Amino acid sequence: MKNARGSSLSQNHRRDPYANCIASLVAIAGLGLTTTEAFATAPVSGKQTNTHEQHHRTNPAGALAGGEEQVTVTVRRRSEPLQKVPVATSIFTAKDATRNNVHDLQGIFQFIPSANFRTSASSKDRTVFVRGIGTISTSPGVEPSVSTVLDGVVLARSGQATADLLDLEHIEVLRGPQGTLFGKNASAGAVNIVTAAPTEAFHAHADASYFSGDEYRLSAGASGTLIPSKLTAIGSFLVGGYTGNVHNVYNGETVNGYQHRGARTKLAWTPDDQTRVTLGLDYMYSNDAVPNGVFASTSHVAYPTGAVTGNAALAQALASKGITPSLNNTRVSNNTLSKSIDHNGGASITLDRKFGGYTLTSISAYRRWQNTQDQDYDQLSQTSASLPQLADHGWLDFWQASQEVRIASPKGHFFDYVAGLYYLHTSDSETYDRSLQPSGGTPTSGRANFGTTGNNYAAFAEGNLNFTKNFRAILGLRLLRDDLDYRFNRTSTSAAAVTGIRPDYTSSGSTAHNGYVDRIGLQYDISRDIHAYFTYSHGYKGPAYNVFFNMQNTDAKALRPEQNNSYELGLKSQFLHHRITANFAAFIEDFSNYQANFLDTVAGATVTRLINAGTVSSKGIEGDITARPFRYLTVGGNFAYTYATVDHFNCPAGAPLSCNVNGQPLPFAPRWKFVLNADYTRPLNDRFSLSLDSDYTWQSRTQYSLTETPDTIQKAYGIWNLSTTLEDKKHKLRLTLIMRNAINTHYASYMGYGSLGGVVNWLPRDYGRYGGFTLHKDF
Repeated sequence: MKNARGSSLSQNHRRDPYANCIASLVAIAGLGLTTTEAFATAPVSGKQTNTHEQHHRTNPAGALAGGEEQVTVTVRRRSEPLQKVPVATSIFTAKDATRNNVHDLQGIFQFIPSANFRTSASSKDRTVFVRGIGTISTSPGVEPSVSTVLDGVVLARSGQATADLLDLEHIEVLRGPQGTLFGKNASAGAVNIVTAAPTEAFHAHADASYFSGDEYRLSAGASGTLIPSKLTAIGSFLVGGYTGNVHNVYNGETVNGYQHRGARTKLAWTPDDQTRVTLGLDYMYSNDAVPNGVFASTSHVAYPTGAVTGNAALAQALASKGITPSLNNTRVSNNTLSKSIDHNGGASITLDRKFGGYTLTSISAYRRWQNTQDQDYDQLSQTSASLPQLADHGWLDFWQASQEVRIASPKGHFFDYVAGLYYLHTSDSETYDRSLQPSGGTPTSGRANFGTTGNNYAAFAEGNLNFTKNFRAILGLRLLRDDLDYRFNRTSTSAAAVTGIRPDYTSSGSTAHNGYVDRIGLQYDISRDIHAYFTYSHGYKGPAYNVFFNMQNTDAKALRPEQNNSYELGLKSQFLHHRITANFAAFIEDFSNYQANFLDTVAGATVTRLINAGTVSSKGIEGDITARPFRYLTVGGNFAYTYATVDHFNCPAGAPLSCNVNGQPLPFAPRWKFVLNADYTRPLNDRFSLSLDSDYTWQSRTQYSLTETPDTIQKAYGIWNLSTTLEDKKHKLRLTLIMRNAINTHYASYMGYGSLGGVVNWLPRDYGRYGGFTLHKDF
């Protein structure tokens, strides 16, 4: 169911960027500073529930419709039935990921109507949106609006959340402010990623996938008991790759592909019936060869006049390479291979202790993210008088340490609650080089060394006042403090600004701010299967600094915290012995001091500036409907109508483009988006069973730029996907045949202005029709 540090890095870091991280993981594990199984507030005993098998055995859609199993989520930091949680939530399972060949948030969000994803050539620039709200920035001095949580550990940077999801159990997408329980950066929503837990019974599996375009994915894992009644473990690994779907005419290679390698393990120790300690370790290597845009046009269309400005030099340069810019163009000519290499990993220890009906949970964690990126900034392979050659090279070293302690009271009393304390420390060090080679001119280069340090402290609580068995009030509060400082130094070989490079600049600063998040609401159980709720939430996202390669005096002032007020009315219902599930939510969200990127230029080259853009709002209605009209057949329809707009835009001084964008749509916020899906699964005999799956996703026209320019709008499009699964129960074998984008719809996952002119697209994996298979074997 798809309802959804040091001015520069050392050479050792560049040669072996993850060696120090491994040593840190070992040291932290020895000190007990780490985490895993987050949210495990269910009763602890020597016997552990095989949650991995549960979620692989039954799709939540089928579970709800069939009425045989209840979908359990942890959106309020304790296990609760999805249908009784007063939070609009979308679920995406491992089964959904397999049958659609999607293994990261970009792919998964195609099937979550309220969520969208902004891709980029570098993982530093990728962003998550919920209900049209998200923060686009490469700066380490700004936090995301949507929190991403991996097995209970909040990921402080958006780039940490773009890795391949190995051994996924399921994802919970929480729509609207979630800061009371999910940390500092959840003003617009939270994405809770849950990976598989160890099991007592031995279980092993192997998966092999191959798809057209030379895409492959090999993974295997095992789970079971190491010490009876004391220690269980699970481990898995992944190797995957894809050649790509864009042709680089400069060297004849295919790009826009990837290479991924990773491993994950968890060990769960239960010294007695009341205690469980879980150690988790994970690492993922990603090498994404994503070009810095594919030209769709060599002109600009101004807003609001509609005036068209062509770029003859750009058109000539592309024509000389046999490239015709268009929405169907899949060719580039780059003499610098744009790529983003990431090392993502961490260690965590979770302690769950039961006493007198209460559950005490401690989550200690350390995570590290290192990124190396190369980009063909000019997006061309030749030089002319107005089109110089520019190349970017960047290195990033980020780490975070966090500690959370919380207590969950017994349920069934007048007041039940979850309360705790939270601390997060972050440290970022970056070096960024840009080189400029004009035609017949003097080469220029610039280097920026910069970084940030942050601390977040919080006390939180959320609970229910149970006036009656069926009627309760919801009260939640989080008090927090953010400390943030930055340092910046740029040196340039030119005393004046040249294309894409500003002159020497040094700056530093610090800021601190106290804030709060709250949630107040009422929930009424109309019947056992119908639940209604209304909530008011106040969201908060801390102060920020726009720290990036072309930082200048105007960026040295801290941005004000982004805050919002949200109202949500929801209904969760089931009918006909749970054969029909229908959940709806209507919402209004108003944001002030909205932190957003706006276009700027440096000597003719396009850059962006992070600003307090003003006030924006998002309002709409969402629905998740699942039905099982006949035996073996499950159908569903999920939709989101999102009216996300700029209410009042604060025009930054010296902005080169029009700021008259009041009333216009926010980027990455299609007005309509829906998913229709059907699953027919039946046994053929005692040994074999067959599944037929189909889904259709559609979204209306989507603006990708806050400048509201007409040539950065993706027209409405739909994608139809098909899959067929044949299962052999005797040999524990399952073969799935998959076709993505069956009707061969071409679309751009992102559109933006070229660095030196024109409009460029980013092409997704399913830009065109492709197919393949997945073979799964259980042991």
